Amino acid sequence: MKIDVRAAAPSDIAVDALIAVFFEDEPFTAGPLAGLDAALDGALAACREASELRGRRDEVTYLHAPKGLAAGRLVLVGMGRREADRYQIGRAIAVGVRYLRGKKHASVGVVDRSELGGELFGQLVAEAVESASVDLSAYKTEDRNDLHVEACTVQTDSSREQAVRRGVERGSIVADGIRFARSLGNEPGDKMTPRIMAERAAELAGELGLGIEVLEEERLKELGMGALLGVARGSEEPARLIVLSYEPETATSSDVVAFVGKGITFDSGGISIKPREGMEWMKYDMCGGAAVLGAMRAIAKLKPGRKVLGLVAAAENMPSGKAIKPGDVLRSYSGKTIEVLNTDAEGRLVLSDALTYAIEKGATRIVDLATLTGACVIALGHVFAGLMSNDQEWADGVLAAAGSAGEKIWQLPLDKAYRELIRSDIADIKNLGGRTAGTITAGYFLREFVGSTPWVHLDIAGTAWVEEDRPDIARGATGFGVPTLVELVAPAAS
Repeated sequence: MKIDVRAAAPSDIAVDALIAVFFEDEPFTAGPLAGLDAALDGALAACREASELRGRRDEVTYLHAPKGLAAGRLVLVGMGRREADRYQIGRAIAVGVRYLRGKKHASVGVVDRSELGGELFGQLVAEAVESASVDLSAYKTEDRNDLHVEACTVQTDSSREQAVRRGVERGSIVADGIRFARSLGNEPGDKMTPRIMAERAAELAGELGLGIEVLEEERLKELGMGALLGVARGSEEPARLIVLSYEPETATSSDVVAFVGKGITFDSGGISIKPREGMEWMKYDMCGGAAVLGAMRAIAKLKPGRKVLGLVAAAENMPSGKAIKPGDVLRSYSGKTIEVLNTDAEGRLVLSDALTYAIEKGATRIVDLATLTGACVIALGHVFAGLMSNDQEWADGVLAAAGSAGEKIWQLPLDKAYRELIRSDIADIKNLGGRTAGTITAGYFLREFVGSTPWVHLDIAGTAWVEEDRPDIARGATGFGVPTLVELVAPAAS
């Protein structure tokens, strides 16, 4: 979508539909929307007085041919009560754009909210309108409810125009990375195998000048990546370890930050097979890997002065006569042996080899992302991702980046006592710790493979996927993690 910025009064923005967002307690006679209300001869204030514009969250009012505006329609979106969360505004803009699905509007405008800095507002608009345009209808041949919007104009005043433009430019880049991750996550399992995922990564690297290494099955065997290969053993689709690298000519830091993603392109559970209900959603088990690729796409365009690696451990987890069985012992790339108690705890297995390889490739700091445990969904629902770390300073940095990027992450403890829950009688470690503290024991399992390297694990099982359409986002992959990873190595201007 083409996004432009224009310094003008709201009444002069000639688009098919003009979007304005407002809070429950917000007066229209003063503040960011006063100019819009004046152009409408006080109609907004009058509607508020008559309780016809309450501003409740996600409440949309759609006005045809509003007199006094150059726009053909006016879309008013409520944000609910004013909170400290500045991302209320971006969410409401996305609600407004998604409301236009099925309507034949080719252009939209967004009225400026002057209480935010210009760059932040521009970034919020770009991310919101791009996010609102994604859905799951790629394979539909009829009954499509498409968004027909091709262009967006961001209204502002001349004093903020350049700042808003900078924000739109950055927001468009981050949004492109999110869209890329969502497109991968939304693909059916037969259209997004480990091989295809590696091909998409190679295309990405070629397009943006990233380094790429793809370790195929024979090379994985030579290296002894028994954990990754063990998971893939039950499938006809061979595993891949994908490694993207961004290396600026003049790095401003000696750090090499590695992002490591779980790329299970379909998870049947293996021999410990999942129930049939909902198994079709297990195509989304590669959303951690998709987030890594989406973040690398944005980072390559933003060109920060830090070296970044992006690794994806890609495999299918399937049952067959060749599949690993409960009770089997695998030897990981690190040399540690792993007793497999449950073949459906496969994500931590593939990540263990990828984490070891990231350190071997020079990583000095690591963030891994994985749709790792149902226990995290039970603990935090679909609101927060879980964070575990072996280094509080690095954890604080990731939490701060998430806060700036508008993603919700909650830290969980990694006390040494949890190590006892994954102690094996016959191997160095086992891949399941029992019913209690399932998210934490999975995190502690991964900790065993990073040594003293500062590391953060993000369990995104509850945030990587939306099961039903919401007013602000379509059901399917969310691209969660992309904004945080980008902010971590290429922070936006404050």
